Amino acid sequence: MDAPTIRSGEVVGAAPERTDASLVFIGRIRTPFLSREECPRQGRMDGPICRIEIDEPWRQAMQGLEAYSRLEILYWMDKARRDLLVQAPRHRTGLAGTFAVRSPMRPNPIATSIVAVVAIENGVVLVRGLDCLDATPLLDIKPCRKDAGIPDMRTA
Repeated sequence: MDAPTIRSGEVVGAAPERTDASLVFIGRIRTPFLSREECPRQGRMDGPICRIEIDEPWRQAMQGLEAYSRLEILYWMDKARRDLLVQAPRHRTGLAGTFAVRSPMRPNPIATSIVAVVAIENGVVLVRGLDCLDATPLLDIKPCRKDAGIPDMRTA
């Protein structure tokens, strides 16, 4: 995928050549969003049902997930630019530094979403609340405590 167009006033920097960490993708996220423009600005609990597909070696790590109605999903925005220092967000006026916006364009394009669990199947977690492109690499899943503000989608 080609790098997105630079908006007026945005500033590009040079990424360092070193890498300090090694990450392992544990699966893929399947969403209906095929372009950045289609993605919601942030996930919504009434959004479409999305599939979190866990790769075989990691499926045993899903044990106990059924006890949670909410999960925190960490993912790698592999299509995002990594060199923007100053951005012109499409949903607000003016420029802002990358660390002052929730844009996917970051030095380390790690994203997180709190999602509502709809169902858990063999190696798959069905959820609502994601805001990423289809086939986004999955980094991690963390349980969240129950919160009265977010309905349990398995019974709603």
